Amino acid sequence: MTDVPVPQPEPGEVRVRLEGCGVCASNIEPFEGQPWSSFPGEAGGMGHEGWGVVDALGEGVTTPAIGTRVASLAHRSFAEHDVVAADAVVELPASLAGQPFPGEPLGCAMNIFRRSDIVEGQTVAIVGIGFLGAVLTKLASDAGARVIAISRRQESLDLAKQYGAAETIVMDDHWAIIDAVKRLTDDRLCERVIEAVGKQWPLDLAGELVGFGGKLIVAGYHQDGPRQVNMQMWNWKGIDVVNAHERDPAVNLRGLREAVEAVASGRIDTAPLYTHRYPLDRLGEAIVATRDKPQGFVKALVMYD
Repeated sequence: MTDVPVPQPEPGEVRVRLEGCGVCASNIEPFEGQPWSSFPGEAGGMGHEGWGVVDALGEGVTTPAIGTRVASLAHRSFAEHDVVAADAVVELPASLAGQPFPGEPLGCAMNIFRRSDIVEGQTVAIVGIGFLGAVLTKLASDAGARVIAISRRQESLDLAKQYGAAETIVMDDHWAIIDAVKRLTDDRLCERVIEAVGKQWPLDLAGELVGFGGKLIVAGYHQDGPRQVNMQMWNWKGIDVVNAHERDPAVNLRGLREAVEAVASGRIDTAPLYTHRYPLDRLGEAIVATRDKPQGFVKALVMYD
């Protein structure tokens, strides 16, 4: 923990007094130490799932007004204050008052779903049911798809059922999983497969589960080294491979707006997903829990109020 001056917004920016910030699986590798990254970095660094109340405006900014509660797309939100471009926040409606809202991962889920091109009647396998996998299960099932949820822990599969999965498979044996999906699809496999883990084996498995002409959507964040893929199989099946992480700020903002609407309207109930909460001085514990996934874990929030 370090005391630093409260940041001041530059022209076109707002300052947000943060209420909390979600912990992302992408925080794990920098925290553990990689040759190409450093920890802890700048004050508040790595925190990119923050929400709070606007408490200062930079020159030229009239909206959002001071006192507006917002979700932010800033990147220094493991801190009590952060500054961000005024057009990189989305107002949270009164119906979300008092509720945590890690907007970036929710917006990310909306964008991944859009890129997945899921429609009614498709069979969709989702490999890895954590926070992201659970939200995508809800979105896909609501779209009329038949969702097959695949994950290591029974409690994760139970969560997938709660969010609309039609079938669940324990992620323990590579070939047994493939055989199970073949049985469930009369050997056709799946029109869409979303890999939401970010590791080599789940990526291998996901590729095997895509049917001829289907789409493999890479939603897991692969940042711990290069990957190998079975290009022969991908070629043979003629599949499309979609890397569903967006870097266009306008697209990220659109996803965030869609997420605010979805949660505020009650279409997505996020309350069961926020399972572990920590004060800022226990951020290390929050990241370790995100890595090790203790009993009942889905997502950790660092809370400041």
